[in-house]
Amino acid sequence: MTLSPTSTAQEIIDRLRLLGSDENIAGMARFGIATEAALGLSNVELGRMSRQVKTDHARALELWRSGIREARILAAFTADPKALTLDEARRWAGDCNSWEVVDTLADLLVGARHDRALVPEFAADEREFVRRLAFAMIATAAVHLKTEPHSTFLAWLPLIEAHAADDRNFVKKAVNWALRQIGKRNAACHAPALALAEKLAASADRAARWTGRDAVRELSGSKVLWRLGLAV
Repeated sequence: MTLSPTSTAQEIIDRLRLLGSDENIAGMARFGIATEAALGLSNVELGRMSRQVKTDHARALELWRSGIREARILAAFTADPKALTLDEARRWAGDCNSWEVVDTLADLLVGARHDRALVPEFAADEREFVRRLAFAMIATAAVHLKTEPHSTFLAWLPLIEAHAADDRNFVKKAVNWALRQIGKRNAACHAPALALAEKLAASADRAARWTGRDAVRELSGSKVLWRLGLAV
């Protein structure tokens, strides 16, 4: 069965099931990916499939409702950012139970420019994967929103500081990711991000200290400094 832009959600799910791999599922588990609803397809395979089926927002909503890991990633790949409502984004965020689904969804939400409304909202949410999504959006936006003023990213530094003490693994790593990506964005963002990293590195809190030290290490590295024109 060859998929096309006219393929239905059920046809796509049938194809996913056909291509599933128990061996791949075992490998995913080793990377901390939730596999209860996984079929065992890589994101590379899903990316290839998304190019076959193209964007279809109504179908993406159906794929997400299936609860299948791969169908949800395909939903994030093929939803229409211009059609995605804030309520849909909130529902999808609440359904997330795996870091890599969160990080894929972050791309869609940034493309829809829902980061402006949802970053502070999701950062305040106590659910682990919803909070991770806030910081995954910051990290994604810092890389992909090339024309966004640097003031947008500097305004998110207090959120990073406020949640740096969250020691849950998937939150902690996303907070760190967001801080590093802001610091690597440009010279204007680098100094404030590095200053926050140094402050966190001196914290009495273990999670904050880990985030700070790791960010200081990268942001002080010669590779970053040369790229930003800050090397002496």
